[in-house]
Amino acid sequence: MPHYDAVLAAPPCRLGAVFSGDTLVRLDFLPVDAPRTTRLDARARLLAHELDAYWHDPAHRFQLAYALHGTPFQSRVWQALAAIPPGAPLTYGALARQLGTAARAVGQACGSNPLPILIPCHRVIAASGLGGFMHAAAGAPLDVKAWLLAHEHPPSPTRPRGREKLQA
Repeated sequence: MPHYDAVLAAPPCRLGAVFSGDTLVRLDFLPVDAPRTTRLDARARLLAHELDAYWHDPAHRFQLAYALHGTPFQSRVWQALAAIPPGAPLTYGALARQLGTAARAVGQACGSNPLPILIPCHRVIAASGLGGFMHAAAGAPLDVKAWLLAHEHPPSPTRPRGREKLQA
């Protein structure tokens, strides 16, 4: 397992954070039983505060410093992901058409996103079904993606917002 500057609790799992100075550069989904960091430094406290705001309001705009490092193509896809509003997922094909590329290339860039949640790659789905997540086609990553999409779905009078925890 990589070295994380902080491991934070999240409703569907744990999140491993890597910083470069005060800048967040990586956020990984970890198993729900990964040990949490008990003493958070200032940058991890800020990240925890921002994530808490997102857990309460999926439209929250993150204000902490973060940096994305990828190819020019990945950066273009990640910029497009950041423009997708919560509760309005796009298909890989629709995003590919918007960017003038192939759906598979978009999927690869989504899977390489180092800052999921901040750059909402979970908002891109297959034409039929969830598609992949974090370069996985099954298992815990898709459970996290499903939870995030449910969390962001606009509530209806008969369906509460998706805040229930996943079972490990």
